[in-house]
Amino acid sequence: MKQAGRNDGRTQKGRMEMRRGGEISRGNTDEKTRRSPKGKTPEGRTSTGRTPIGSFPTGRTQGLSYGSAGKERFPDGKKTGSGAAGSKSCGAHESRGAYGSRGLHGARTARLMASSPCPVSGKCGGCQYLHLSYEQQLEKKKRMLREALGEYRVLSGIIWMEHPYHYRNKVHAAFDHDRKGNPISGVYQEGTHEVVPVESCLIEDEKADAIIGSIRSLLPSFKIKTYDEDTGYGLLRHVMVRRGFVSGEIMVVLVTASPILPSKNHFVKALLKLHPEITTIIQNVNDRATSMVLGERETVLYGKGYIEDTLCGLTFRISSKSFYQVNPVQTQKLYQKAIEYAGLTGEEVVVDAYCGIGTIGLAAAGNAAQVIGVELNADAVKDAVVNARRNGIRNARFYQGDAGEFLRRMADAKERADVIFLDPPRTGSTKEFIEAAASVGAKKIVYISCNPQTQARDLKVFERMGYGVKKGMGVDMFPWTEHVETVVLMSRVKD
Repeated sequence: MKQAGRNDGRTQKGRMEMRRGGEISRGNTDEKTRRSPKGKTPEGRTSTGRTPIGSFPTGRTQGLSYGSAGKERFPDGKKTGSGAAGSKSCGAHESRGAYGSRGLHGARTARLMASSPCPVSGKCGGCQYLHLSYEQQLEKKKRMLREALGEYRVLSGIIWMEHPYHYRNKVHAAFDHDRKGNPISGVYQEGTHEVVPVESCLIEDEKADAIIGSIRSLLPSFKIKTYDEDTGYGLLRHVMVRRGFVSGEIMVVLVTASPILPSKNHFVKALLKLHPEITTIIQNVNDRATSMVLGERETVLYGKGYIEDTLCGLTFRISSKSFYQVNPVQTQKLYQKAIEYAGLTGEEVVVDAYCGIGTIGLAAAGNAAQVIGVELNADAVKDAVVNARRNGIRNARFYQGDAGEFLRRMADAKERADVIFLDPPRTGSTKEFIEAAASVGAKKIVYISCNPQTQARDLKVFERMGYGVKKGMGVDMFPWTEHVETVVLMSRVKD
């Protein structure tokens, strides 16, 4: 929920989706979207999504849908990797306009948002449920889950959030300029390349919003121009701020079109004077004509180049490109439920597929004999190794690669996995992965999903592989949006 910015002049560029690892611009840790001319909707965009309250209502589902139920297919010719850069992210701002024109968008959005507490909600498109009370939002999400997964009759409700405001610990702002050349920052207007100026947002971290505003105010005095994607002129493209929910540590990432940042030492000094609470500042260089927010090259301008935060009693190192859930309060509830479903006794070999920086696997390590994490994003794997060492966990190993291929190699080597935690991107898993998971003889599969539609599709494949759905729960990771996370337990019922 946004408060309109002071700069009301011409805005430009477009809303894109953020993704796990390499991020696509905010307008939700990832399909690549193509840039389209200003004012046109990018093609090929896919949908995304993210305590117990009653039972699931009966009767026909009304309202939003996650697409064509039961008709989703596996991506043709594409493997969904284990957390590849640009592969995983769900929720508000990381998926503006999610689930296409069938959702609360366009003219319908304008009508429903007319009385919204956010003055830019109709343009932003990130919070589709601002017109509803929180209780009404939860009821809608329960109906969506029933539509997608109701045939299994195991879903027991939604874990709700006690204080559903300012929960996002990662904030991304696109930078542009108005007709007078004044810098503006905000979100991409839904379906366009236009930046909607924003001062503050009721679901984003307040300190992050303040830092972004300070950066914008500093630009003129340092003669730093915002980047224009049409002309290729200018320097500052984006700013990303990550804040540790428990630690309070703050990372600021300046995404520039060139490695040359004029007076960078003085700029950093000026920013730290305004916000001494910042613990690290990074310059990320993205000189490509791409919708991806982050480039490959980075330089640490101040601090250690990463932040740390505490989740499930463990300390995690978080880099700029690493996937880390943006709602830590609900993430802890989600992971606790997933580990509860696993029913670990201390004897199991656990595989954490799509493991990111190792959060789920390391949280489960204390109740397992061995944890194996697999992840495509090399930066995340490095963080996972550091995180295991940082927490004194010696029974966890992490590997960079495709999770399905890794499991097939395990099966070929006659190695077993007792429990698999599966947390794929919004496109879901692949037939190859599911077959590989079955080949290692996993007794239990705990499937976390940000898209109940693709999860439902995958559950049917798991059933053909000899697994039965036993339990399920929704988790409201992204209040005020149409997204909902789910965790489902499957057990081996036949060979």
